[in-house]
Amino acid sequence: MVFCINLARVVFAPLIEPIRATTGASDATLGLLATMVWAGSALPRIPTGVLLTRISRAKVIFGSGVVLTLGTTFTALAFDPTLLLVGAFAMGIASGVYLTAANTLVSELYPERPGRALGQHGVASQLAAVSAPALISFVLIVGTWRTALQGIAVAAGLITVAFTIIAKRSSLPDAGSEDSDLLGAARAQWHIIATSVATIGVAGLVWNGLFNFYVTYATSVGLTAGSGRMLLSLAFGAGVPAFYISGRLADRLPSIPYLLTILAAFTGCVLVMPTLTGFWSLAVFSVVVGYIIHSIFPAVDAYLLGSLPDRHRASAYATYGAGMMVMQAPGSALVGSLLDAGVTFPTLLRGMGLALLVVLVAMVSLHLDGRLPSAARA
Repeated sequence: MVFCINLARVVFAPLIEPIRATTGASDATLGLLATMVWAGSALPRIPTGVLLTRISRAKVIFGSGVVLTLGTTFTALAFDPTLLLVGAFAMGIASGVYLTAANTLVSELYPERPGRALGQHGVASQLAAVSAPALISFVLIVGTWRTALQGIAVAAGLITVAFTIIAKRSSLPDAGSEDSDLLGAARAQWHIIATSVATIGVAGLVWNGLFNFYVTYATSVGLTAGSGRMLLSLAFGAGVPAFYISGRLADRLPSIPYLLTILAAFTGCVLVMPTLTGFWSLAVFSVVVGYIIHSIFPAVDAYLLGSLPDRHRASAYATYGAGMMVMQAPGSALVGSLLDAGVTFPTLLRGMGLALLVVLVAMVSLHLDGRLPSAARA
């Protein structure tokens, strides 16, 4: 199910150029299209947290599958650009609901090794991102970008039915039965929530803008769109072992030093990128940056979900998810708008790298001062 969810989140990256060719949309409009998915993923995080204080994780996950099926169907049938934005927003809502409920459930199913379990869940998610460019390339041979969305809608409907049948036959944990006060959980755990949002927020914004225009960057340095999609596949492909390995490391290493190391490595990658133009140098870069940025997601999830008490887990995680996604969501629209305004990719990348460096220095200073929590409050 997470494969379908994440495929819907990333599908617009390889579809940007086909949609541009069909509609003649500008970079700003196309960036807004991708941003609407992430904005939709941000919006339901808090409401989902409230919902999880009242009904089971499985029922919420079922609801996310229904929303994804209907939202993707609507987007595939839409012809007006405004309706496309609405459909993309609905697809994003499904992912926000799902990830808030499912990541919480996964950590409760495997309380002794949450990092490992969340890493495996992330691997399944990342396989969707890896296969998206290749799947889209194949679909464009036999159909259009609408065909791709229609296929996701059918798959989402089938897997939602399968999940519901399996959930009804399974004995699921009730660890969140005492989690009934979202605001109370947020107040009690605001230190670890704020630390997590600060660590991943700006990095996520940069990555969101970067990967949605990865193919565009490749064409700007003289490569073909096909080569750009291949580079994007390499970046996403590196995320598969990243989720698997990072989840295990998150169970074993001190949380804050590990997170700051990942953030420092990603900052270095963004600052180096403007110096790379050839296919092979960008291929190596894609593998490295893909591994690094995808390592941060299971690390943050394990940091939070692995230490939050049962009575706060879903509520505090939903609050974190909302804050993190609100920061990430504008990435594509920001990059698209700056490109339309005449800002070049090298200038844009250096600016984003410097912004990351400021965040990194601030986080390291707070850590050395002992002001970043190593775990949630018991």
